[in-house]
Amino acid sequence: MSHAPRRPIRELPDELVSQIAAGEVVDRPAAAVRELVDNALDAGATQVTVRLSAGGVRSLVVEDDGSGIPADQLVLALRRHATSKIGSLHDLESVATMGFRGEALAAIASVSELSITSRTAEAPHASRLDARSGELQPAARAVGTTVEVRELFFATPARRKFLKSDATELAHCLESLRRHALARPDVGFALWHDGRLVEQWRRSDAAQRLADVLGEGFVAASRALEATAGALRVSGRVGLPDAARARADQQYAYVNGRYVRDRLIAHGARSAFEDVLHGQRQPSWVLFVEIDPLRVDVNVHPTKIEVRFRDGREVHQAVRHAVEAALALSRAPAAGSVPDRDGPAPSTPLRELGPPAWLARPAGQTSLGLQDLATLYAAEPAPRWAADRTHSPAGAWGAAPGTDRSGAAPGQADVDAAMGPGPGAPQAATTATDTAHWPLGRALAQLAGAYVLAENTHGLVLVDMHAAHERIVYERLKSAQGDAAMASQPLLIPATFSATPTEVATAEAQADTLAALGLDVAPLSPGVLAVRARPAALTDADPVALARSVLAELAEVDGSTVVLRARDDLLATMACHGAVRANRQLTVPEMNALLRDMERTDRADQCNHGRPTWRQITLKELDSLFQRGR
Repeated sequence: MSHAPRRPIRELPDELVSQIAAGEVVDRPAAAVRELVDNALDAGATQVTVRLSAGGVRSLVVEDDGSGIPADQLVLALRRHATSKIGSLHDLESVATMGFRGEALAAIASVSELSITSRTAEAPHASRLDARSGELQPAARAVGTTVEVRELFFATPARRKFLKSDATELAHCLESLRRHALARPDVGFALWHDGRLVEQWRRSDAAQRLADVLGEGFVAASRALEATAGALRVSGRVGLPDAARARADQQYAYVNGRYVRDRLIAHGARSAFEDVLHGQRQPSWVLFVEIDPLRVDVNVHPTKIEVRFRDGREVHQAVRHAVEAALALSRAPAAGSVPDRDGPAPSTPLRELGPPAWLARPAGQTSLGLQDLATLYAAEPAPRWAADRTHSPAGAWGAAPGTDRSGAAPGQADVDAAMGPGPGAPQAATTATDTAHWPLGRALAQLAGAYVLAENTHGLVLVDMHAAHERIVYERLKSAQGDAAMASQPLLIPATFSATPTEVATAEAQADTLAALGLDVAPLSPGVLAVRARPAALTDADPVALARSVLAELAEVDGSTVVLRARDDLLATMACHGAVRANRQLTVPEMNALLRDMERTDRADQCNHGRPTWRQITLKELDSLFQRGR
């Protein structure tokens, strides 16, 4: 068998090394825009202007009004790994600037015709450096820097063939600038293409910048969030479930002001929507994570778009809890706010309500077991606020002592006793004063056997009674389970499966976590794991498939979400069967009791399947239907 001749090891020329490095840093015009705008922001710019021609392939110019580069350092700026951002290992481990690798200018210059014109405040005039010829000459411009890139990838024709149409490259450049604009409202940005102004964002505050970049629709259909967990802070806005999109094109995550694509953050935010968003719909968010630079490594990828956290679980949980808290606020209309007819309700609640104390538990018992709940809900129950048909407001919630609820299946009295009186139960006759303080208003009538019509200070409220009650029952069941460890059910015959080294290591390291989830997974022999117990509530689940899923997520993020998701699916099914059905005739006190319960329930604006539970029609909209005031 013949062998290919052995080639000697040799050092590559600097130009070829730079071109290889350029393939990692700059793969299209948008990457060049990202790197150059990073440098502009690090220089303290307050205005950044990007001018493109042919999608940035023929010409790409980035102008800023930053501090500029001294003339005697322009040549050094184009050398590989030359930077003013870091000077030691400690600086690298605590990077606070957008750029730090010292590769961008050298990489771009190796695959294009690049020139830099810059002036500092102390210089009498600007200086222009041509990267190809090395010629340095005086130039005219104000304080700041202009980087001009022409014929991108002319030196690497193969790479240029992979570029898309001018319109596609322009869209990528615009998206790159949009990511910077969201994080820096204190800086003005403008994008020109072939002499035409495509987009401009003036300096403003954070709220106005969000509206300018993503539109007023995003702001109206989202909620502000802010949470602190130790030295970790999460802020931003998260879109409402009913404003979810078909594509994940409005998901922006930032770590210390740097746009990143991070699976931990995305998974944490997405998991917060599990109770309110189903299917393939994608939520929207703009999240800013502020963390000690020593606890995050930004030197992971040449493009600086990926990061690695020292404690990934801490970040994941902080993001998830922050988003959950924002979504859990009641969306009842606040005083003075006027919601859109077809849009979401206002993001500002009338008042922040804590978690309702839904369940009167027996003394010494912290939570009801899922098996107990499943037994109690085996027969479809009549809703407790629809059991008594009397016209007394209190009668809508309770029957006379010593009597069973009318129409209740055997065992339903036990459920009602455990639930206790509803927190929204009216205790006295309705007054005008009470109505003014009810965000969802006073019930008027029932429509088509499925909708409740109510009047509040803004106008007319329409409620889908089944969807609303389904959410109420679901939240009660989850509150009943609480955070207690899940009961496990031993398997008569352990289920074994061939495991990867990662699965075996995870099972051994996370034994306590698995036990808290009701799973007993332990090595049986090298390369084989045995499942000896599974959660008692998930008797129909495949123990091997469940164990693999939990181990996979434990190795990446947080395996508890797998079991919790399965548990919540069971509770959601029970809640659906326990909710009032369509065509069930309700009295006015019963409808009022439902409205009060909604006002006290987390996520009451969405049912378990992501559908809205109520909508507002304002008096102004009603007047316009009848042309009043014209």
